[in-house]
Amino acid sequence: METITYGSEGRVARITLNRPDRGNGITPRMPVELAACVERANLDPAIHVIALAGNGSGFCGGYDLVASAEGDMRELGAVEGPPGSPLDPATIGANHAPDSNWDPVTDFQFMSRNVRGFMSLFHSEKPVLCKVHGYCVAGGTDMALCSDLLMIADDAKIGYPPARAWGSPTTAMWAARLGPMRAKRLLLTGDSLTGAQAEEWGLATEAAPAAELDERFEALLERVARMPINQLVMMKMLVNQSLYAQGLHQTQLLGTFFDGVARHTEEGHDFVRRASESGFKEAVRERDEPYGDFGMEGFGV
Repeated sequence: METITYGSEGRVARITLNRPDRGNGITPRMPVELAACVERANLDPAIHVIALAGNGSGFCGGYDLVASAEGDMRELGAVEGPPGSPLDPATIGANHAPDSNWDPVTDFQFMSRNVRGFMSLFHSEKPVLCKVHGYCVAGGTDMALCSDLLMIADDAKIGYPPARAWGSPTTAMWAARLGPMRAKRLLLTGDSLTGAQAEEWGLATEAAPAAELDERFEALLERVARMPINQLVMMKMLVNQSLYAQGLHQTQLLGTFFDGVARHTEEGHDFVRRASESGFKEAVRERDEPYGDFGMEGFGV
């Protein structure tokens, strides 16, 4: 694996995002490796619970879109896919260029595979506990919110800034986790919550001081791991049915299509042009400047 590490100890499997030099930015390979790790844990009879975390200064800064935003797709050269397929870097680059004839189905084929990878956490028979420190924004929230329980540092930031331009939450978990009113409060502004606010809003299971995050996360892991696997599987399955009944799958189809649409609006094309002229980080800074939150420039698209 290139983007993730996997290990196990006792009843706990540990999946760790491992691109710290790029803010654990999501590449096309990461969701594939994530799903493989989840399946490995589910098939291991010794494992009761899965721990998801990120190496480095934060959990995940979203998709690593420097390449596509700046028009250089060479960093995506490791993507698996035959020439002309939705996973071919040349196809991805051509379909995202502002002057191209955009094919929304090709876009959907590519993004829907990422959604399947993220949703492997939700579909996992065994529960997934996610630990967030530093930042969890944009596509990084797909993994955090597809997990079953979320432990977050009280000073961390979590949100979806690309709601302002060039993105839509593909897994569409915000309303499921927060309810429609609070989901709209975040997605109609692109604002982020602190970890303390995330706990207050019910987005996070618990917020802990950064110095205590690891200890409290391990304590929660240990409590969940005490349960028999059969009980864990049944309890998770029971709760998940309520979200299926609310139409989660249909909402995700719309969110994934909208993500492609958002990258091909007039504002989306302007963002790409600005990124190609001045660089990705500058384009993000200019997009977010009117909102006053400069702490996350370079992440969250």
